[in-house]
Amino acid sequence: MTDRMDQPGRPSPVPEPSAPEPSGVDLARVALRAAKEQARARGAAAQQKKQARRGGLRSGARADGRDPLPLGAAINRLITERGWETPAAVGGVMGRWPQMVGPEVAQHCEPQRYDEDARVLTVRCDSTAWATQLRLLAPQLVARLNGDLGQGTVKMIKVLGPGGPPRRYGPLRSPGSTGPGDTYG
Repeated sequence: MTDRMDQPGRPSPVPEPSAPEPSGVDLARVALRAAKEQARARGAAAQQKKQARRGGLRSGARADGRDPLPLGAAINRLITERGWETPAAVGGVMGRWPQMVGPEVAQHCEPQRYDEDARVLTVRCDSTAWATQLRLLAPQLVARLNGDLGQGTVKMIKVLGPGGPPRRYGPLRSPGSTGPGDTYG
């Protein structure tokens, strides 16, 4: 009675069915398929040699990879070939920022950059109050962005406050100096 699956979590001892050995007909099918693939490869190589002797590919009546494409299709093909889908999608979000977060938030906060490796979107706000507000809204904003871009595209939003003015060292500076530390150096 302990052999059966009376207790939850314990697997029952059922033997696994083994894969049947290929018979003569199956082996013949596999050999035929391999021979066809090898013949196709030899034919493609011979065709390439023939085209190289004639001076390259020639135009024909059928469409091939050299035909002109519409601009949108060419750009989509380039993005796919280079693996730029995520950066292009995030760039689109940066262009649609006011629609994503609303006009009031977009007036005070703007996206700066996206780190693809860490999946972090950096946003700069024009005041510390708006930076605090955006930090509170960050989980909802991450969910909205991932809903639009695909799950896991943005893991975190890094919120930066306003930057300070550039540092000035005074009106009388010698040319080429780096500031007050260069006299003791």
